[in-house]
Amino acid sequence: MNRLAINGGIPVRNTKIGYGCQWIDEDDIEAVVDVLRSNFLTCGPKINELETALSEYTGAKYSVVVNSGTSALHCACIAAGIGPGDEVITTPLTFAASANCILYCGAIPVFADVDINTYNISPESIETYITDKTKAIIAVDFTGQAVDFDAIKKICDKYGLIFIEDAAHSIGTAYKGKKVGSLADMTCFSFHPVKTITGGEGGAIQTNSEKYYKKLVLAHAHGITRSIEEMSESAPEGPWYYEQIMLGYNYRMTDIQAGLLISQLSKLDKFKQRRQEIVRYYNEAFNNMQEIIVQNEIPESDTCRHLYIIRLNFDRLKCTRREFFDALNAENVGCQIHYIPTYWFPYYANLGYEKGICPNAESIYKSVISIPLYPKMTNEDVESVIKAVKKIVDYYRR
Repeated sequence: MNRLAINGGIPVRNTKIGYGCQWIDEDDIEAVVDVLRSNFLTCGPKINELETALSEYTGAKYSVVVNSGTSALHCACIAAGIGPGDEVITTPLTFAASANCILYCGAIPVFADVDINTYNISPESIETYITDKTKAIIAVDFTGQAVDFDAIKKICDKYGLIFIEDAAHSIGTAYKGKKVGSLADMTCFSFHPVKTITGGEGGAIQTNSEKYYKKLVLAHAHGITRSIEEMSESAPEGPWYYEQIMLGYNYRMTDIQAGLLISQLSKLDKFKQRRQEIVRYYNEAFNNMQEIIVQNEIPESDTCRHLYIIRLNFDRLKCTRREFFDALNAENVGCQIHYIPTYWFPYYANLGYEKGICPNAESIYKSVISIPLYPKMTNEDVESVIKAVKKIVDYYRR
């Protein structure tokens, strides 16, 4: 139990606020009801409608929607031809799926360190890990901020690597005026409820490459095709005929999810604007506090922030991260930690990964806390979060 609760202090809030929450309104509910009343619950017209809408929003030529962000990453790895013996460089400061998708294909995740200020994968670190076995880079837009796309693209071009952007956090973000989704060889989105738009679950892959697009379509639907051009039979015996031409998976999205996402996508710019407003409030409150370190943002990224992370400066605070975390909860401010370095998990340790290989990522992990950020927050909610952080800082200040 933390000391603020022991002392019986009055919380800054009477009700608990979570670190994230979806925005569902009557338009969204009606969109789902319309699908439920239709003839198609899956493999129907809403899938194509959503894929078209996503491409129109980001400017990517092709979109393939799937049942989760993890499935999106797996399909991208399949389309990239990643397999046994290949190495793929990624960041450890992310959800485990960013590396697990590499293992699904029998390849080897290689963890590059992150920039100590932006928390995104460091291009300089990437280049030190490239070998003749390196096949691709999976770069994560951590918290929603775009990675240093130009630097990573330059590395990919130099060594002939495939650039997969894990944009699970960053739908709505733009880099130098171009929307995330239209930039990398393949870009993967997640539509989990805490993300900026949601389908309950769901994901998508975007690409400008027809070659990758055709592989993604096969990968997410059992490897089955009904296209005569792709079949071994030049004259199929009837309209029911199809062929499985590769090993694929059942990663298809339902029309129920797609209907919800079409409605959500129409509100994305509004959600982005509100998220940016809240980020500005937080930055103004915390930028000049020596006890709190704020994530830096590169000027090239017009960020739709998924997470707002504060780092605790323990040179100025006489508490542990756990004490600060518990104190926030005692103030009725929900919080979370993003993320435990992937290679710290027992599964990865059993594969031979050791602690210490990415010192920046490990240092960041040990001091970060994610505080509430979502569009439904009122200004009063934001102020109460700021008050809670400042109250705890004052209590633990050295």
